[in-house]
Amino acid sequence: MPRVVRSRSRPGTRQVSRWLTGLFLLLGIVGLVVGIGVGVRWLRAGVLTWESALAGLALFVGTVCVGLGVARLGRGLSVWARGFVRGLATSLLAVVIWTLTPAVIATVVPPTNRTATPAEYGLDARDVRFATSEGVELAGWYVPSTDEATIILRHGSGSTASAVLPQARVLVSNGYGVLITDARGHGQSGGRAMDFGWNGDSDIEAALTFLLTQPEVDPGRIVVMGMSMGGEEAIGAASADRRVAAVVAEGATARTDEDKRWFSDAYGWRGWVQLRLEWVQYAVTDMLTDSEKPGALAWSVAEADPTPILLITAGNAPDEAKAARYLRDSGENVSVWNVPGADHIEGLDVDPDRWEQTVIAFLEKVVG
Repeated sequence: MPRVVRSRSRPGTRQVSRWLTGLFLLLGIVGLVVGIGVGVRWLRAGVLTWESALAGLALFVGTVCVGLGVARLGRGLSVWARGFVRGLATSLLAVVIWTLTPAVIATVVPPTNRTATPAEYGLDARDVRFATSEGVELAGWYVPSTDEATIILRHGSGSTASAVLPQARVLVSNGYGVLITDARGHGQSGGRAMDFGWNGDSDIEAALTFLLTQPEVDPGRIVVMGMSMGGEEAIGAASADRRVAAVVAEGATARTDEDKRWFSDAYGWRGWVQLRLEWVQYAVTDMLTDSEKPGALAWSVAEADPTPILLITAGNAPDEAKAARYLRDSGENVSVWNVPGADHIEGLDVDPDRWEQTVIAFLEKVVG
């Protein structure tokens, strides 16, 4: 009987195979991150451009490459060992993609359009434009005050000035002036959008400078109010510009990894791991944007002291309350109001009377 000779792949062939597997997995990660972060998000926003089409293609290619890469893992192992290796690799790939995708989402933002006007809310506002120190033109609506106190209103990520018109209506009905601005790269404002709010300090500085050119504005009675990203921007601006008399921030949680230090205390080893993943996420974000990474919110709170800060948190979003407690520990200038039954930045929708009472009482106390 002739002897059966088993062929073995040469070392060079195995090395090429490993490199090919690694290449498939790397291309898969890039394709899926870009495809989800740009393609899926832009298409969900109803934005169909050549960029979103290419991102959709990247999503398809990435999915195929990940499939090919994972399928090549564990060759030569038993069925159970091969299944374990491929399952572990799939889990790790999911973590990597989940960590990196928000960095793309925050820095490659689809165009946003205003969805409502002040007139629809009974507001007699005029269109205004002003420039930041970098020369970026910002657009907004301005309703002059009847008693000299004025509120700068900032919306959340992925939206425009239209999103805070309900809050503006409440403020104006109580005699306050409002300057509602489209954040940089949103709505009718120029520049490149950045949905972690890293441009907020500069944008709000420009809004403050604009208000001080208006004869009816009292320089000592300007408050910044923001929702979500806008709230985080408001806190940051208070530490950078002493012209901010007070801050109202609803749904503010974090705009850097430093803002999530409380994770370790709240969630133990899972929080410790999550904090390291957040560091990677924000490091990649820093690479993808020319915006300067701001200081942590806790640092901003301490630097802003004694500027009064009201944090509004959602009862249905427990992490907001945890983040607010962390910020409150950073300065005696912070007060917190939790809205039971509310989701993220839905305080006014869920409890309009209490929202108005709480916010107006705070404003009357700090700016009259």
